[in-house]
Amino acid sequence: MRVLVTGGAGFIGSAVVRHLVLDKDYEVLNVDKLTYAGTQTSLNAIGNRPGYRFLKADICDRSAISEALLSFRPDRIMHLAAESHVDRSITGARDFVETNVMGTFNMLECARHYWMELEAESKAAFRFLHVSTDEVYGSLGADGLFEETTPYDPSSPYSASKAASDHLAKAWERTYGLPVVVSNCSNNYGPYHFPEKLIPLTILNAMEGKPLPVYGNGANIRDWLYVEDHARALDLIAERGRVGETYNVGGRNERRNIDVVTRICELMDALAPKPVSHASLITYVADRPGHDARYAIDATKLETELGWRAQENFDTGIEKTVRWYLENEWWWQPLRQGYSGDRLGLLNSDKKTGAA
Repeated sequence: MRVLVTGGAGFIGSAVVRHLVLDKDYEVLNVDKLTYAGTQTSLNAIGNRPGYRFLKADICDRSAISEALLSFRPDRIMHLAAESHVDRSITGARDFVETNVMGTFNMLECARHYWMELEAESKAAFRFLHVSTDEVYGSLGADGLFEETTPYDPSSPYSASKAASDHLAKAWERTYGLPVVVSNCSNNYGPYHFPEKLIPLTILNAMEGKPLPVYGNGANIRDWLYVEDHARALDLIAERGRVGETYNVGGRNERRNIDVVTRICELMDALAPKPVSHASLITYVADRPGHDARYAIDATKLETELGWRAQENFDTGIEKTVRWYLENEWWWQPLRQGYSGDRLGLLNSDKKTGAA
């Protein structure tokens, strides 16, 4: 099995690549632009495996992608490359539109032309998995869950760009017959997570005795999914998911943001104690513009139709994550030097929106 993965040097993408190479023994071509959030150090465990290849390329580069497809001859494409940080999208929306919308358009077009030239058996077996987010659905009230049929209602430039890319992927299946499957996931966490996101930022700031920023009153709720569980789900969806369908991937681990931060503080108190509790570092800051109140995924379709189950609950996953960051400074320290944990996404600190 040969799989082309886009964004495979990022957080979720690297987990997918490690799973495909180490657990499935697939041949993998990892196509990544290596922006600030991508690092090949996340793939050190497989760097010397004979079935693994890396190509530094932009998914918007049609000639590079077309050449990669023709030379590698993948049986599947797993498209994860994306700009993904909501705060960055607020002050730099152009990058999100270019990568998430135009990049996905380019991937779909290149894949379509490649797929059309395949022999009948290979053409029938080919799959294009488009990986997306639950943020396209907008914000939930106190009750209910996001289902695959939930109407889209994106709130941020990031989620709007992902919603647009989802619609493109589904349109390419309906219009051209390209065998596309779409997945939408809840918030991921785990090893190799770029330090700007809530959980790694909280862990690393706690290590260094820096403030632990919590937006608003910390009551925003997210459904947390351990990244290695997500990687297994994506492999399963690409292998057995029905063409034209959407599959929601969630951990069934709803937590308020303040409870996530508090739990990390408790683990840090136990694993790396300081004279005072790490919870004393919690600092409430101005809320994010357009901050959705609650996300929660109904993964019933994935669980019943494809037999997937999350192996980690939040308590087991978050302890593994904290321990990993404590033990792997070699990975995060170089990234931390480029991003010190300063607040992003404040409109009054950066007037650039990416607009012309």
